[in-house]
Amino acid sequence: MRLNQLDLNLFLVFEIVYQQRNLTRAAEILNITQPAVSNALARLRDKLNDPLFVRTTAGMTPTPLADNIIGRVREGLQMLHTSATEGNVFDPATSNQIFRISMNDITESMVLPWLVERLQRVAPYVGLECHYIARADIERELTAGTLDFAIDIPQVTSNQVCHDTLIKQHSVCVVRHDHPIIGDTLTLDEYLALDHIQVSSRRKGESYDDIALNRLGYKRHVRMRVQHHLVSPLLVELTDMALTIPASIAKKYNLKILELPYELPPVQMNLFWHKRADHDNANLWMRGLLQEVKSEG
Repeated sequence: MRLNQLDLNLFLVFEIVYQQRNLTRAAEILNITQPAVSNALARLRDKLNDPLFVRTTAGMTPTPLADNIIGRVREGLQMLHTSATEGNVFDPATSNQIFRISMNDITESMVLPWLVERLQRVAPYVGLECHYIARADIERELTAGTLDFAIDIPQVTSNQVCHDTLIKQHSVCVVRHDHPIIGDTLTLDEYLALDHIQVSSRRKGESYDDIALNRLGYKRHVRMRVQHHLVSPLLVELTDMALTIPASIAKKYNLKILELPYELPPVQMNLFWHKRADHDNANLWMRGLLQEVKSEG
């Protein structure tokens, strides 16, 4: 069997099904119907004389042949992508390309003012679409091409997704200036005695700072839970509650900033992009621009 006897699109379907282990999710990523995915697999199965995937309780489980060829299939698809894009010239001064970036509200406040100022100077026609994609969906969106970058904590792990450290921020505690109990310093006992605001997009579960405290054998009292970082300092101004927040954000508000009385490792945010875009000229340019925002905060 010669390579030109096969439709290369079949291998793209094969790679996505192998990655997702689910025909419905594969169809969503490929923007085709599930019957079209099934038809493509049937054609490839017929050509290779192997079922390729077996339906199990764990999803579409690859056969030994599928496991053996996936590496070469991915190498081939990467070579095709590189060949198709390396001839493209990206000129930021004239391009009107729109970059789609996933990040939360606190990252937007740190990255976007800086990024927009530079875009106005060097790429006045380039556009941005920023929205938050749930961490579990980042790989799928990058694979589908509906997302160019994601900025998130380093919990997105896949050999199809590239990443690099973008931001490291140390956290502080903030209270209002006329707080009835807290002065210019903060002890651990005082910190634990305060009512706290917890910021989390999830409905329940511990935050990064709660986990760090628990490892030390302590627990704070969370009186209020909110989903957005940028509203929480406004609540601190109106109450006696405390808030643990990155220092760069705390400085933007008229609040008393105090060093934490326990060790809290810096919050790290990584920049993620799909492996297929690793050598894309436009993607390379935007990555280089975003890397300039690196800070040890």
